[in-house]
This record gives sequence, C-alpha cells and structure tokens, in this order.
Amino acid sequence: MPDPVSTEDALATVRVGTRASTLALTQTGTVADSLAAAGPLRTELVRITTDGDRLTGSLVALGGTGVFVTALREALLDGRCDVAVHSLKDLPSAPADGLVLGAVPDREDPRDALCARDGLTLATLPPGARVGTGSPRRAAQLRAARPDLVLLDIRGNVDTRLRRVAPGDLDAVVLARAGLARLGRLDAVTDLIDVGTMAPAPGQGALAVEVRAEAVTDPAHPLARALAAVDHRPSRLAVTAERALLARLEAGCAAPIGALARLTGTVLALDAVVSRVDGTDRLRRSRSVDLAATAASGASASTPAATDPQLTAAAALGAEVAEVLLADGAGDLAELGVLL
Repeated sequence: MPDPVSTEDALATVRVGTRASTLALTQTGTVADSLAAAGPLRTELVRITTDGDRLTGSLVALGGTGVFVTALREALLDGRCDVAVHSLKDLPSAPADGLVLGAVPDREDPRDALCARDGLTLATLPPGARVGTGSPRRAAQLRAARPDLVLLDIRGNVDTRLRRVAPGDLDAVVLARAGLARLGRLDAVTDLIDVGTMAPAPGQGALAVEVRAEAVTDPAHPLARALAAVDHRPSRLAVTAERALLARLEAGCAAPIGALARLTGTVLALDAVVSRVDGTDRLRRSRSVDLAATAASGASASTPAATDPQLTAAAALGAEVAEVLLADGAGDLAELGVLL
C-alpha cells in the first residue's frame, strides 16, 4: 500500500475514487473540488467499475445497492485511491474494516421526485398509468398511495430512465431529487413527493466520503483537515440516526424502509416507516432527542460515535425508533434480519 499523503507537501495529490456514471462523476467532482480548496490539495479522479455497473437485472436480485460500493472499498484498501465518494444511501450500515466515514457534506433535499409526461403529478396520474422505479421502498409507498398504478422495475442511469417517459413506454419515473439537482435536471420534475407520502431512503440526498482509517489519525494531516472542513455537522447527525435505525433493523439498503432525521435548533427528530412490499400496510413511528445536553466534541466526522456525545445520541435515537418499530410488528411487514 502506498504511503499516506505527505503532510510536508501542501499540494499533495489525493486520488478520489468514483464510479464512472455521469451522476457519480458529478458528485465526486464536487467533493474533490471542496477537498482541494480546503486542503490545499491536488485531486485526481480514479474511475472504478463496480458490479452494479457491469451486471444487469434488478438491484434486489443483485444484492441491493451495496453492489455499487464493494469495488470502491477494495480500491481504497489496496491503495488505488485515497478517498472514495458514494451516494450515502448505497453504503451498507455495517462498518468496513480499515475504513471510516471521513465526511458527510451538506445534504441535498432528500425527497423523491416524480418525473411524468404532460406535467402530471402523483395525484393526477390516470388509473393504470405505468410508473418505473427500481426501488422496493418507492414501489411499496407508491402502491400505498396509488394502488391503481402499474409499477415496472427499471434500471439505468438518470438520462436512460428519463428517456423512458413519453414518448417512451412509461408515463412517469420516480427518482431522487438530489441526483436530478446535481445533474441540473430539475426541469424534469413534475411533482416533489411529500415525505409523509414517500419517506426517503436512509441517507438519501447525502454523500459519503470514505477513507482509510490512518488518513484521519493525525488532525494536522492536510487530508484530515480537508475532510473536517467538508463535513457538515447537521447532515452527519441526521444520517447517523437514519443508519443506526437501518442497522438495528438488520435491513439492507434495498428494504422497503424509509427514514428521515432533521435537526431543528438542538432537537434531532427521526421519522421512520416500514412498509409491506405490496403496499397494503405500513408502520410509521417518530421520536426525537434534544442534543443541548451533549456538547459537540469538535471532532471530524470520522470520530467514532463512542467518543462523540452528539453522535452517540443520534445513534441511540435511531436504535430507539427501530426498537419501537420492531415491538409494534415491523418484522411482520418486511423481511428484516437480512443485511445486504
């Protein structure tokens, strides 16, 4: 494995691993620019092909969105890159040996967006309208809101999915608003779906900047300083709660589970929903915690929750909501206890 970036070289090169899709390159480029400005560092993008890019078929059949992460993690561990950028919702909740979450940049709007023909909204889509999505979570919540719709499992990048809308073979597709915003394609959105109707995936809208553990052991290291500058504390607290919920439910990132945490002042609130896949039933629970009694440690996002009181409280909130869901019968609605 190559030596860590030298602290003596103020313009050392940091290799940033990324998938090669347009969205991944756009997201990674934004993070790389932020790291370079905060370092100061030079950054170089390293394109990594993942199983999710090579294989066809539904994401559920392939093992969930975690298939997009494994190759990037391997590239980090074997030294082909120094940093990897993921869509945080794709990142398995289980920790990876030798790696840490170095930063969570400021989160985009986490809502799901309907992109439909003729300006149609979820409420005005005609009965029998054909709607594409590759997400069991979205499909379950769409079935609950509009059981008269015909849902089709789709794959492909953002442009590929949008092209399937009229004059293609679909009336609409559902995509994350965050990805559309980063690609400058918000013009395609005809309806932003309220989180009460469709709770987003845990971590949706956020990016994960993952690094080898030794990269953040020295706070004076230019990369460690850059990661600390890029990290957005409210986003980090929110996704910590959401991912703790997912971990306690022992559910993969393709499970029909929605969760959204929000920090308002010093209060962190978490709302979560577990759905039956066919949309016929769902369970929703919410809890909150006041972080005023827990002083921020001033540590970076890579600091273990056990040594950071606020991250500890956020993780405990996620576990608490998961326990309430399990006690109230969430396991009867969805296949839990299977991490993907």
